[in-house]
Amino acid sequence: MNIIKLLHGDQLYLFLEGRLDAAAASELKQVLNNELEGVTELIIDLEELEYLSLSGAGVLLSAQEMMNRKGSMKVVHVNDMVKEILSAALELMQTHINLLNQLF
Repeated sequence: MNIIKLLHGDQLYLFLEGRLDAAAASELKQVLNNELEGVTELIIDLEELEYLSLSGAGVLLSAQEMMNRKGSMKVVHVNDMVKEILSAALELMQTHINLLNQLF
């Protein structure tokens, strides 16, 4: 996967190209951890993304959680395949939350 970064003031644009699989998810997580200081708006462009694994979706959801505390995040140019994977990841996450709530 190729990650193109563009920092404009307090806005960070990330353009993701190729496959966001488990290995690339680790790379994206590292980029986010290193680049988000001082960023209040994160825009992730998925127009050139060809594949998204559940690991990759998890990194995107974690980024959303981080940005909820410091500003905002947008994911743009999302194709149907990516929408389906993100939807499945959100459902899986909600199932886990519901199970945890039942235990406690």
